[in-house]
Amino acid sequence: MTAKKRNEFQVALLFKARGSYGREIIAGVCDYVKSTRAVWDMLLHEDFRDSVAGIADWSGNGIIADFDDPEFVKALSEVSIPVIGVGGSYHRDADYPRNFPYVATDNEKLVTEAYTHLVDMGLPRFAFYGLPETRSYRWSEEREKAYLKLCARDRAKPEVFKGQGTFGPDWDDILADVIAWLKGLPKPIGVIAVTDSRARHILQACILADIAVPEQVSIVGIDDDPLLRMLTRIPISSVRQGTRIMGRTAAAMLHRRLIGATLDETRVIVPPEGLNAQMSSRYQPIYDPYVMRARHYIRQFAGQGIKVAQVAAYVGVSRTTLETHFRRTFGYTVHDDMLAYRLQLAQEMLGDESLPLERVAELSGFNNSQYMHTVFKRELGCSPREYQRNSFTR
Repeated sequence: MTAKKRNEFQVALLFKARGSYGREIIAGVCDYVKSTRAVWDMLLHEDFRDSVAGIADWSGNGIIADFDDPEFVKALSEVSIPVIGVGGSYHRDADYPRNFPYVATDNEKLVTEAYTHLVDMGLPRFAFYGLPETRSYRWSEEREKAYLKLCARDRAKPEVFKGQGTFGPDWDDILADVIAWLKGLPKPIGVIAVTDSRARHILQACILADIAVPEQVSIVGIDDDPLLRMLTRIPISSVRQGTRIMGRTAAAMLHRRLIGATLDETRVIVPPEGLNAQMSSRYQPIYDPYVMRARHYIRQFAGQGIKVAQVAAYVGVSRTTLETHFRRTFGYTVHDDMLAYRLQLAQEMLGDESLPLERVAELSGFNNSQYMHTVFKRELGCSPREYQRNSFTR
């Protein structure tokens, strides 16, 4: 390795960056490096061609690695350069990695955040959808333990389902298993999914089985992955991990090691950054089956500009009958409910300044931006553009 200046280092980031977890940790590392005068030549996991078996012979200066991956932990056990581990928290102190500084997401608080939200929504019972037990999914087991601890505290009956690992060719079988589990659960119920990906399984299964979301099954995931939110008709509520903070913290720890300084802490547990509440968990007690079924349809297709007659046809009653049931339940019409949901969709999309107003109007089910403008003025007292500006200045 060629000689480098004191503040120039070659650092490997061993994270599988295909999901938001790894990408956001890497982004946090980059945030830290940009805030200093340090020059880091960073190699990613992909730069090692999906094999880190020879990492002990690598001539770099330091490593930040995903310690939830047993392959990485094993490969790094004989490395002589500084290594910072990043992964999940554990209930038992003995389960934490030894001889490595470690930055962890707080698995117990992630689940507690989801559970508390469902309690606040008024759900009377709760379930957990995890992952099969393997060495690679220890973080899932820790989240399951957190759920069981909360159930024991509240003397609630635990409902746990681990299902199959996610594999595309088995998708139909995976969903069939989830549907069978969901059908056997008492309703209404709040389901905590161990990841957003597993939350999407629950939502897809509910849609296929005609189980109303959130009236019968309310869903909360973990990760707040915007890509997975885009893949679902009903936006999924999710707990935000402090992944960017984890990346910055790990980078700061490695930097201190690289310049020969001691660490004030060798283990840092990072709490979640809150919960992004979306429609999948906004539960309202509804006992009218017509209204429940209608709302399930509205949540899926209101953004496509559906009409009240289409909702009534889906429910299997006349428009007049459906309107009667809505007025009895809420005191307003089916059209009012659809309009409120479209307004909510538009408000959320206005958080993305890159979306033109015409596109926001189209995606939220308004006929055009002028109609959306009229509804915003009438309901919120401001235009869509004013609402957007106010949102970014809060």
